[in-house]
Amino acid sequence: MYSDMSIHQEELNVHHLLRNAGLRPTRQRVSLAEMLYSKGDRHISAELLHEEAVAADVPVSLATVYNTLHQFTEAGLLREVAIDGNKTYFDTNVSDHHHFFIEGENKVIDIPGDVVGIGSIPEAPEGMEIVRVDVVVRVRPKT
Repeated sequence: MYSDMSIHQEELNVHHLLRNAGLRPTRQRVSLAEMLYSKGDRHISAELLHEEAVAADVPVSLATVYNTLHQFTEAGLLREVAIDGNKTYFDTNVSDHHHFFIEGENKVIDIPGDVVGIGSIPEAPEGMEIVRVDVVVRVRPKT
């Protein structure tokens, strides 16, 4: 698992990255991984990644992009950031951190450092365990 560091802090070799995550490095996975990780830490939707793939002449359907992003997330290569339950972004920085969501721009950015404090977390329901706590702070330009 890649939980303690940004995936691209070391020299990127997507074939190696995919194999280490238990994923076969197919042509489409390699192309999408290169697009995701070659630009540093980023937050991207499936639709935007699909647009980038089309612009780069990578033959891939939107459904394949969705499936690949979810496979990368399950393998620990991406972190899913859900906004309002209907919009999902994928974060290449899989370390524990929180986010700002800029309303009107539909943009997600990292909250720097450990500035978000959580005083207490309720106990998980019986038979369950808490996996992660995600904080998304919604912001907009001052009027």
